[in-house]
Amino acid sequence: MSARDVVITGIGLVSSLGEGNEAHWNKLTAAPLLPVVDEARFAPYAVHPLPEIDWGLQIPKRGDQRQMETWQRIGTYAAGLALDDAGIKGNDALCSTMDMVVAAAGGERDEAVDAAILAASATRSDLGVLLNEKLTTELRPTLFLAQLSNLLAGNISIVHNVTGSSRTFMGEEGSAVSAVDVAASRIRSGQSTHALVGGALNAEQSNTLLSYELGRYLHRGPWRPLWDREGSEGGGLILGSGAAFLVLESREHAEKRGARAYARLARIESGNARRGDGYAAALAKLITAADPEGRATLAISGASGAHKATRAEREALEAGGRAVRAFSSLTGHLKEAQFPFAIALAALAIQSGNAYPPFDTESEKAFTGKLDAVLATTVGFSQAEGAALLTSA
Repeated sequence: MSARDVVITGIGLVSSLGEGNEAHWNKLTAAPLLPVVDEARFAPYAVHPLPEIDWGLQIPKRGDQRQMETWQRIGTYAAGLALDDAGIKGNDALCSTMDMVVAAAGGERDEAVDAAILAASATRSDLGVLLNEKLTTELRPTLFLAQLSNLLAGNISIVHNVTGSSRTFMGEEGSAVSAVDVAASRIRSGQSTHALVGGALNAEQSNTLLSYELGRYLHRGPWRPLWDREGSEGGGLILGSGAAFLVLESREHAEKRGARAYARLARIESGNARRGDGYAAALAKLITAADPEGRATLAISGASGAHKATRAEREALEAGGRAVRAFSSLTGHLKEAQFPFAIALAALAIQSGNAYPPFDTESEKAFTGKLDAVLATTVGFSQAEGAALLTSA
């Protein structure tokens, strides 16, 4: 035990299952486990949609809500939940010294303008002139600012007054691994005492789905459990809207303010191994580095559903005899939020002392044993991978 141990004191979750820790724990420990899926709006692609959210509960000013894109609202809302959960929200002394590390993509496109440009291009040959006309007359000025990846962190700072240092990482699942790793490393080194870290995704956009489909990553047709998608049409991903934010603190900082700790973030390992033959062995090596003593007999998997990557991750996790729980079957793939979401679910299990039942009874085995350590993983649909070992605080 060390004064600089990294402990998790706040968790904020939003997904199709609901908002908040209690809602997610109740849904994920209930039977039967039923996903919330919209198979009609973007057919033939399914998505896990956002639940109904009263944004004003965490973003009280309507002006702040209006100037944010949906992914920024989702992330800012979840960040507020995490700060509330940690007992930090509204404490100016703590918020002003709090560091922030966010995993983010670019902003959302104005689909109406895209459609107008495409429609007009069918009847005009001066496409350069057309494009300039539309860019100068149709796009709202704030859209250009909203495209910046660090606007999520900026909005969190504005709404929740988190005004310590701020960092934003880009790069899909790998950015989230780096974000959590950097935040934890700064706390262990004494450079930081407390930090907010996480990411968000709005999956309910035609342009988002298009970008994945151009790479042939999306599952086509009705929803299927994550482990049961290989061999079906498409690439295996079903996206979900949601966010996950964590409050990380040094043990000393948390104890001084009397904060409850869900779990200790003991180790984080990351990699970017070559995909292909031997990838499962590379993942097994990464997992062993994160859990060298094999303490974790339960793994919360952030498997994406991408066929080859998911097959390799399952092989690597089950080789160690672990019971695996792949939450993307129920929430959809959350991209930048995937790794912090896995860590959050692992922390909730450790704090409660109870394992989740199988999320897929056909493919996941029951958990037996003592729950004092849990492994959280994410394997990117195209690149990057990470694993974290969580232990009792």
